Amino acid sequence: MVITITLSSALHSPMYFFLRNLSIVDMCYSTSTVPKLLLDFLSDVKRISFFGCVAQLYSFISFGGIECVLLAAMAGDRYVAICMPLQYTEVMSWKTCTVLATVCWIVGLLNSLAHTVFTFRLPFCRSRSLHHFFCDIPPLLALSCADTTVNEVVVYTAGGSVIIGSFMLTILSYIFIVKSILKIKTATGRWKAFSTCASHLTVVILYYGTIVFIYIRPTSTYSLDQDRIVPVLYGIITPMLNPIIYSLRNKEVHGALTKLIIRKKLLW
Repeated sequence: MVITITLSSALHSPMYFFLRNLSIVDMCYSTSTVPKLLLDFLSDVKRISFFGCVAQLYSFISFGGIECVLLAAMAGDRYVAICMPLQYTEVMSWKTCTVLATVCWIVGLLNSLAHTVFTFRLPFCRSRSLHHFFCDIPPLLALSCADTTVNEVVVYTAGGSVIIGSFMLTILSYIFIVKSILKIKTATGRWKAFSTCASHLTVVILYYGTIVFIYIRPTSTYSLDQDRIVPVLYGIITPMLNPIIYSLRNKEVHGALTKLIIRKKLLW
């Protein structure tokens, strides 16, 4: 997706600008956990250093937060495209898109920094065995013998603000989008307008459904054995599915990809 959008001039629009950012974030998101996971599968001794754990937690939470805010920005782009079509080019200028993308990255990185600092200031004296396939907040808090109340407050305030705030902005955008779509008189017009949002809406449901389940609930309800499978969904499966979801029914992506393949064959 990154290569196709970059090389195809037909895809140089705000929607695909955000989609390219999302694809980059998804690659980094999976890379923060999958290589170490695969290495552990092949190794008898499954071990990670303290600083390796710090880096893994920071990168995983960073790209997860960036994706949350980026999905909200993409929902805003779809809102402008459907509800304000005549002003779309003016409102969603390249400057606006660049500022929005930069804000997404800054919010995600700062949010992760807060979680990482507060998590690793705790003493880990109960055990050195992490019952998880990567360094995440809930299993790390379970290893601490100190009071984790402050950490839970940070998770609910900083993490909750990013997750719930982004989710609410996304939902609000779609409320206005649905209202505008219902005003379209023809069924063909309504379907065409909705089809531009269907891929994004599918990604939103998949991503937020799993991430809210893990982070926005009391830590007393965590079951490390049962909850280990959920991060696989939003940290590995969803990033893997995103390019497929966005390209499966997208004729513009199909056309651009076909042209790139034909151009490459001609060069050969």
